[in-house]
Amino acid sequence: MTQADAHITVTDLTMAYGDFVIQRDLTFTIQRGDIFIIMGGSGCGKSTLMRVLNGLKAPAKGRVLIDGANLWDIEPEQRERVMRGFGVMYQSGALWSSLTLAENVALPLGEYTDLSPAEIADLASLKLALVGLAGFEAFYPSEISGGMQKRAGVARAMALDPGILFFDEPSAGLDPVSSRRLDDLILELRDSLQTTMVVVTHELASIFTIANNSVFLDPETRTMIAQGDPKTLRDTSKDPKVISFLTRGEHE
Repeated sequence: MTQADAHITVTDLTMAYGDFVIQRDLTFTIQRGDIFIIMGGSGCGKSTLMRVLNGLKAPAKGRVLIDGANLWDIEPEQRERVMRGFGVMYQSGALWSSLTLAENVALPLGEYTDLSPAEIADLASLKLALVGLAGFEAFYPSEISGGMQKRAGVARAMALDPGILFFDEPSAGLDPVSSRRLDDLILELRDSLQTTMVVVTHELASIFTIANNSVFLDPETRTMIAQGDPKTLRDTSKDPKVISFLTRGEHE
């Protein structure tokens, strides 16, 4: 791939809360259509990095370019337009318990489009069908399994046809079968929609199943110590921290 394929470009990024630096000197590129994993040990700043990439937290230093536009150096109105091209699936699914699945998916459509109620209902059904939930439009979150709730969360994140989907620990709390189904769904959506995926996870099975690119954040040095395809990093890295993280359980 060439630089022209770059969807997200991060340069010399420092993240901090006040004077406390979380990570510094982060530089990496996410290509269009990548499934990009943010990985590393507990407390390394994975979720904070996702919040910086999706426009919810300003960096202390450095640049985040989305299709060449500096997310934090443009007018607020333009940044809002760029962020409408993002979809986010939170760890809990974050569905409204008082709304049906269709109503949950319809929320952003009603907020950000001029579509009629009938058109919104049709689109909500389509998004639910894309994640394998056709026929569940009238169900409430409490009436379906955890894995189905996660898929409904993906459907809502996809409501506005985002170019970039962000996932925060998508497999958290799922059994291995449900986790694998969610991984398969992420791959299917990438292949069918050509969406760029940014995923925060520590689950090795998911990392090796879905990822083709990644960054490894180290909580001790507070910077990135590896980037690339996790399978390649597992097989070729000389860094003991990276090797230990990516080979967990192999010799137990």
